[in-house]
Amino acid sequence: MTEGTADVSRRAFMRTAAGATAAAGASGVAAGQDNESSGGGGGGTPDFGGFLDGVGNFDGSVEDATGSDSATVEVGVQANGGAYGFGPVAIHVDNGATVQWEWTGEGGGHNVVSDGDGPLGSDTYSEAGVNYEHTFEEDGIYPYICEPHVGMGMKGAIVVGSDYPTADSGGGGGGGGSSAGGPTMPDSVKSLGVATSFVMLATLGMGYVFVKYGGDYDQPE
Repeated sequence: MTEGTADVSRRAFMRTAAGATAAAGASGVAAGQDNESSGGGGGGTPDFGGFLDGVGNFDGSVEDATGSDSATVEVGVQANGGAYGFGPVAIHVDNGATVQWEWTGEGGGHNVVSDGDGPLGSDTYSEAGVNYEHTFEEDGIYPYICEPHVGMGMKGAIVVGSDYPTADSGGGGGGGGSSAGGPTMPDSVKSLGVATSFVMLATLGMGYVFVKYGGDYDQPE
């Protein structure tokens, strides 16, 4: 092989190697972005810190009311041995959304009061209708109770926005906090990252050998 031909072969090899390396890297980035976007809005499974344990009509699910300017929670639904429940028990709304509490008129007098420090505090009502509402302007989890019937399990929680304690990060407690553990990397993305790194290193190593030793070897006759 002549020197000119060897130079052309080297250039062709390096272009191919660079293209393969870039493609592998781009695939890894795209896969990571796809995985991140597939997670959806919100910060994961809300961690209520055991607050809703024992609530008769809570099955662990959180009603998704994101995307709406307002949401409604019924007060005095059938639960906990009578009309002593909130429905839904837990609801997820956007930051800036207004939650209305609508009394069913059943179960006697009910109110809506934050558990501990919090923004919620209605009077006690027994007549049916929307008797209380609140607009949430900070992300977090807002637990609340009906004071006359908290001993029966009449509790609820509002999840706001995306910055709130999550069960996967071990966060606990009430509203406003973000998960301390930070975002986690799925195993599929980790594996893809390892494979991509291997391809890139192998390609660069082959390129080094090709350039150093000419990339062309005489074959025995």
